[in-house]
Amino acid sequence: MTRSARSTPPLAEPLAPAPRAGALAIDPYVPGKSKAPEGVRLHKLSSNETPFGPSPRAIAAFREAAGHLEVYPDGTARALREAIARAHGLDPARVVCGAGSDELLSLLAAAYVEPGDEGLFTEHGFLVYRIAILAAGGTPVVAPETSLTADVDALLERVTERTRIVYLANPNNPTGTYLPEDEIRRLHAGLPKTALLVLDAAYAEYVRANDYAAGIELVDEAENVVMTRTFSKVYGLASLRIGWLYGPPPVVDVLNRIRGPFNMSGPAIAAGAEAMADRGHIDVAVAHNAVWLERLTDGVRSLGLEVTPSVANFVLIHFPDEPGRRASDADAYLTARGLVLRAVGAYGLPNALRMTVGSEEANQAVLAALSDFMKASAHG
Repeated sequence: MTRSARSTPPLAEPLAPAPRAGALAIDPYVPGKSKAPEGVRLHKLSSNETPFGPSPRAIAAFREAAGHLEVYPDGTARALREAIARAHGLDPARVVCGAGSDELLSLLAAAYVEPGDEGLFTEHGFLVYRIAILAAGGTPVVAPETSLTADVDALLERVTERTRIVYLANPNNPTGTYLPEDEIRRLHAGLPKTALLVLDAAYAEYVRANDYAAGIELVDEAENVVMTRTFSKVYGLASLRIGWLYGPPPVVDVLNRIRGPFNMSGPAIAAGAEAMADRGHIDVAVAHNAVWLERLTDGVRSLGLEVTPSVANFVLIHFPDEPGRRASDADAYLTARGLVLRAVGAYGLPNALRMTVGSEEANQAVLAALSDFMKASAHG
């Protein structure tokens, strides 16, 4: 044995499995609070849930499916995909369903992002985008917003030869702002063909702006655009975790190869199909939201607080950066009264709270409590 061989120390063996690069850089997603002090009636307005709950038809379908829990679900979710396709005039073969749109957003990154690739999203975009990109081994790239609204020029300036996926929530959560269709098309036109544009339209059903488009037409025209939607908001099925995607056939083919073979439960498929078909239930929820979105915006502003204009089912309320009047102070004040809103410091908005449009009772209660808070804080 040579001297050099004798002096070379042996390589230390790993003591445990090591995660892939980027996994430990992920901050775990923290959902909105769901508890109030004991003995206080809870109005949970932190998770953008509908105050109307699910369609009675969806509940009946869920109960019927519960009698067959020993049977594997349809791995293609055919009944759900066909219900979605009928409602939106789509080809069901181009629809993919998942356990919430979160699963689909992550599957897209897993399919199209490799280590060294980049994924792009906006400054206050949905936290899952960063998680999905890092989990796939990619590098998150963040584009600044203008007036809490996605900025197409800022996004395009950050596109490189390594950009593989661009996530855009439209409307955006937690700001409630949106880009009109012509701006979405300008963004797409500026992207390389090798970059996948993901239009996350989780709140599309609530939008009443004439210049808004969820993305269906653009998906039909391009090979590098997909649209994702959810049943967790206006359809009231958040607990069942149902999302769907409409995309070009090649993208759909890839996702069907890598998703779990039974990624949707039987009860979720059945309830989702009936929820999609119950247009009357959805119309009531959308009409209620339109009325109260305006009332809440005007009511909060009348208290001297700033509200970001929203087209979704929530409002973003900004508080003064003054002792006793900050968002954290308001959050504590409201929570003590059973009014639970969403702190959005994780989105880079430490002095704001996001409030879901709730029932008339809940909305009135928040306006009254905020009025009391502002008066009390003004007097120290």
